[in-house]
Amino acid sequence: MSLIVGIDLGTTNSLCASFRDGKPQLVSNPHGDLLTPSVVGVLPSGEVIVGAAAKELSVRYPDRAVSCFKRWMGGTHEATLAGHKFSAVELSSLVLKSLRDDASQHLGEEVEEAVITVPAYFNDLQRKATKAAGELAGLRVRRILNEPTAAALAYGFHDREAEKRLLVVDLGGGTFDVTLMEVFEGTLEIIATAGASQLGGEDFTSRLVAEVLKTQGKQLELAELQSPLYVARLRVECERAKRGLGESGDASIRLPNEDGTIDDGAKRVSIGGEAFEKSTAALLERIAGPIDRVLRDGRSKADDVDDVILVGGATRMPVLQKLVEERFGRPPQARFDPDQVVALGAAVQAALIADDRAVEDMVMTDVCPFTLGVDTAKHFGAEHRSGYFTPIIDRNTTVPVSREQAFYTLRHNQRQVRFAVYQGEHRRVEKNLKLGELVVTEVPPGPPGQAVFVRFTYDINGILEVEGYAAGREEHKVAVVLTQHASAMDAEEIAAAVARMKELKYYPRDDQESQRLLRAAERFVAEVSPLQREQLESAIDAFEAALAEADRDLVQSARMTLEHVLSALGYEA
Repeated sequence: MSLIVGIDLGTTNSLCASFRDGKPQLVSNPHGDLLTPSVVGVLPSGEVIVGAAAKELSVRYPDRAVSCFKRWMGGTHEATLAGHKFSAVELSSLVLKSLRDDASQHLGEEVEEAVITVPAYFNDLQRKATKAAGELAGLRVRRILNEPTAAALAYGFHDREAEKRLLVVDLGGGTFDVTLMEVFEGTLEIIATAGASQLGGEDFTSRLVAEVLKTQGKQLELAELQSPLYVARLRVECERAKRGLGESGDASIRLPNEDGTIDDGAKRVSIGGEAFEKSTAALLERIAGPIDRVLRDGRSKADDVDDVILVGGATRMPVLQKLVEERFGRPPQARFDPDQVVALGAAVQAALIADDRAVEDMVMTDVCPFTLGVDTAKHFGAEHRSGYFTPIIDRNTTVPVSREQAFYTLRHNQRQVRFAVYQGEHRRVEKNLKLGELVVTEVPPGPPGQAVFVRFTYDINGILEVEGYAAGREEHKVAVVLTQHASAMDAEEIAAAVARMKELKYYPRDDQESQRLLRAAERFVAEVSPLQREQLESAIDAFEAALAEADRDLVQSARMTLEHVLSALGYEA
């Protein structure tokens, strides 16, 4: 097996790590630096450059270089450099190719495979775009790994005996994630994740630039158009000052000339930490929201969290650390460099894929970060209105997972039902991301209300299998496999994964023992006193709902409850 490296493809900086000599190790570039700026530029000669040289070019010639293109992944936005158009995938592939070449030189062998990290809250299109960028760079992408999960792998590798509930707060240059997880006996269990793909340290830098410009009677948007060199250099100065704001109270920022140069006696502007915190209050609220949501989804309180781990360079900002400390009553941890921990964790994941003996006692579980469901209609008065999102697999469900749900026809003699599959959290499908469609045919003729069953089966590789069939017509079951972000899997590997997923599928409706218990309980309803009927019916309803959900644990729990109620009423089912 060829060497698999771990790559943290960041908004601001990217870096690479490999697993060697029993541990993850960072890979330096030819300049001896671990961080490679995620910047692409085009020289007057037409040569494309990446990294530190491109970042320097962006200060002198902002129209010849571009950064923060990670935010465009999955979209159609393009950058024009020296008359040439570049998509986010192409720009990202140039950064990845640079990292691949540097790693090959550093490690002394050709690098052909990689684990690439993405924000946990990246949707399927963004993950697919990241995978495409890796392939364009000549890499076989073995897995697309969530950044907070990678960070937890790094911590878990070095502290395998820990038994803790961790909250990973990951604020990078352009994205934000927060993930709640359990670590115990070498196992990392992801409980819940939330975040925002358009929120990061660059937004805080922009707010600081805007504050400085305000002292000069200028507006950021207008200044970027009128004086691009001035703003580009001012942004560099503000980036340097941002991390210290709040520690020493004020930050002193040098003002450049209109051509972007800075003289020895350049005028300075002081911005106080309090003013910066006030100007970024809206950004901090956007960070607090996902933190609260992930605790709710994980059914946890702040006191239940043992450690808060900081990931991403932007977490060095005192305003961010203050927010976390106020919410959890103690300072967050950064035992590993926030800029490096994701790449180290990606290398640990690479070792897991390669079955390295150094990680053979480690186990990791993950969750589905978004809700998966279908487009349905709702009945209002005398009409049906379509376009409503009905979840089948809820967000933060541990994967792999399989769930089934019943739907019903709307028209007389309706012979087929078309299900559009979506990912998202909004109750209207137009606000969510469409993944594909499934058409169920051979629906028996009859009045409205014929049952059609849809099953979603989702695995850790990002493969979603959607099956559907009409009640009593199982032999006409249809299925479609959606692989929007299945990581570098060929047709044979996808087929093998789908075969493994069959083991997840659970059809309690076909379980004779379940049906016998349900029928017996229904008979007892007519025999119990009116005072006892409500309790028994409630237990039966819960059991039926569990059967429809097709969740083994839920069915077992509901079965035990029903049997207990029947026993208490004096009946043996």
